Amino acid sequence: MKFAKIVFWVAGVFGVLVLTPLYFTFDLAGRLDPPPITHPQFYYGFVGVALVWQFVYMPIATDPLRFRPVMILALLAKASYVTTLLVLYLQGRIAPVQAATGVPDALFSLLFLLAFFKTGR
Repeated sequence: MKFAKIVFWVAGVFGVLVLTPLYFTFDLAGRLDPPPITHPQFYYGFVGVALVWQFVYMPIATDPLRFRPVMILALLAKASYVTTLLVLYLQGRIAPVQAATGVPDALFSLLFLLAFFKTGR
């Protein structure tokens, strides 16, 4: 149970620290990796939904046994981003550097799965 608590606290705090600055770097993304983003609603929508999930991880960390079923949803949230990047990379639509942004989420996916099984029923 301690393992799950640590994993979900780290995931939540890490996610908040990584995602919050994205609210302030909209134009920078287009300058560093042209072309500029033309649909801000998708950009900010992604950031907002992803940020909310970080706050879902925190209650899981406080009581992993109670929130064990939500761990599967947390795993799916992380894995959906990783899968998306993998498919885009395999289609040649993103560069390896862009695909690499999914490495932390891939790691957390594995840790979430491990936490789920270690927590037991």
